[in-house]
Amino acid sequence: MLEESGFDCKVEAMCEPFYADQRGRPSIPPGVYFRMLFVGYFEGIDSQRGIAWRCADSFAIREFLGIGLTGKSPDHSSLTIIRQRLSSEVHESVFALVLGIAREKKLLQIKTIAVDATLLDANAAMKSIVRKDTGDDYKTYLRKLAKDAGIEDPSDDDLRRFDRDRGGKKTSNDEWESKTDPDSRVMKMKDGRTHLSYKAEHAIDLENEIVIAATIHPGNRSDTQSLEATLTQAQAVLEDVEPDAVIEEVVADKGYHSAEALTTCAASGLRTYIPVKKQRGRRRFAGKPEEVKRAVVANARRAESRRARRLQRQRSERVERSFAHICLTGGARRSWLKGFVDVSKRYLMTVAAHNLGRVLFALCGIGKPKGLQAAMAAFLATLLDLLGRFTRLLIAIRTLVTSPERRPVHFDSRYAHSVVV
Repeated sequence: MLEESGFDCKVEAMCEPFYADQRGRPSIPPGVYFRMLFVGYFEGIDSQRGIAWRCADSFAIREFLGIGLTGKSPDHSSLTIIRQRLSSEVHESVFALVLGIAREKKLLQIKTIAVDATLLDANAAMKSIVRKDTGDDYKTYLRKLAKDAGIEDPSDDDLRRFDRDRGGKKTSNDEWESKTDPDSRVMKMKDGRTHLSYKAEHAIDLENEIVIAATIHPGNRSDTQSLEATLTQAQAVLEDVEPDAVIEEVVADKGYHSAEALTTCAASGLRTYIPVKKQRGRRRFAGKPEEVKRAVVANARRAESRRARRLQRQRSERVERSFAHICLTGGARRSWLKGFVDVSKRYLMTVAAHNLGRVLFALCGIGKPKGLQAAMAAFLATLLDLLGRFTRLLIAIRTLVTSPERRPVHFDSRYAHSVVV
């Protein structure tokens, strides 16, 4: 598919302004860089070192990269250099180029999109957090508190006991930040752990599960605050892929329900299907503009319809499936990069590889190498079962024919049925 679409030539034209016209050692083609990032998704590898090792180890992947038998695949440090050289706009253009492949295969409906978010582990430990006001790390901060509480020269065990027993303990993002990755935020993950994280938000085509936009936000940014940026990014990408495409409907969970978010969507001409949050009493619109009341009431009316319930079932299934493919089996749950720019570049290319997988799945029913392995295993198991049945049939026929009693052979129709099957 990449060769049919002229992927490498188009990518080289996009990246040409970032390369100097000089003599010397030939540079790595940009198409090889992006293909290696795609390999990270399809092989479920999260680190650049792992991607470089896998590409150097597999002849099939080296053929995919366009490297001959005697050629050498790029090192992990080369991936870092190229990523820093190319801008975020280039990565977004490559993402739109992959969406163009999906459009050529007629897999973009672009009418109803679903939005949801998940948390990504940042490449920073909680031990690296420091106070924003004083710059003290956590142990120094505890030592000062223990000294104020009357504990002179506390040991590490004394500090642990003191920290465990003291009340009102919290780690607020307003007071603490990571010294190694200031863009990350302290958040409580779904498994109950407290970790430094980023927030990844998807806008997918609800019909074919193609991700239209994937944005990275601070981990503590609420869904209502990040919705507008994601929808704007989705519409901008669609304008590059198909200028006439317009998003008509937006489906999200009740975490995205707010008067401001609904009003923004209504002003952009979007119909929203967002469940209404439960609250005491009736919602009051005193002192608010009329368009706010109109947007909230219209959304509440649509959210109670049968179509809204069907769309919510599809959203909960298909958006979560995209997170499972990209973050769990695609290796994007744990980021080994730091900062919004680098994390966004890498995550966007992982999502682009996911879109390629969705196109492959629609065309041939297999979207990942593991799916191909499972299909081959099922085929071999079925073939061995048929061979076993045929062998037992031959043994039964031979036993009847060579019987010493030489009784008339009675052919059971079930054997013929098994052979046909």
